Amino acid sequence: MKKLFIIFSLFTSMVLHAQVGTYSDYLRPVKQELAKQFPENKTINIVFHGHSVPSGYFKTPAVNTLESYPHLTLLAVKKHYPYAVVNTLTTSIGGENAEQGALRFENEVLNHLPDVIFIDYALNDRGIGLERAKKAWISMIEKATTKGIKIVLMTPTPDLGEDIRDSNAPLELHSKQIRELAKKYKTGLIDSYKAFKNKKLNGEDLNSYMSQGNHPNGEGHKIVKELIMEYFIDR
Repeated sequence: MKKLFIIFSLFTSMVLHAQVGTYSDYLRPVKQELAKQFPENKTINIVFHGHSVPSGYFKTPAVNTLESYPHLTLLAVKKHYPYAVVNTLTTSIGGENAEQGALRFENEVLNHLPDVIFIDYALNDRGIGLERAKKAWISMIEKATTKGIKIVLMTPTPDLGEDIRDSNAPLELHSKQIRELAKKYKTGLIDSYKAFKNKKLNGEDLNSYMSQGNHPNGEGHKIVKELIMEYFIDR
């Protein structure tokens, strides 16, 4: 009986994990294209849509494009797939929230014919609240998925003005909502908030990963990049 329970628990865990795009499987078609060599290969477009963090803002108004996670991702993807023709495009705007991003989604994101879209808006979505943010995220998710585009939702990087250990902190609530959307729509998920929260719970000082209260520094962006690369590398 105990053995059957263990097997059932493992199966349940696998099913629940499969509801969100898993590291090994969700981007498999994209990875297969990245691995092709000339003349069979094609250009792969990876779009990062969001606010100031993917835009590369460190200590405002400085923009460190080459140290931000979209550029770090391009370097890492190219290192792993040396024969790939791949672009990373940032369609993000500093200060923007998901409602504003959703309004631009068709004309400024989908027009790039992306193979993968990463969405990172939760830091600024606190200003519009959970319900309005949810509606905007769903709009972008559905517009992408109906076109067969892979979409990866991102929970936020920290804001030092909040206690990341607090289960009722605004960013925690937005992170929970993003996780639920990823599960419902079977998208990919980058749980940056959880990664930084674990560091805090392990006694690390999050200041070492931040250039200002709400913007990661280069080390903070590397953490996000490592999470993203789990989708592009078979372990």
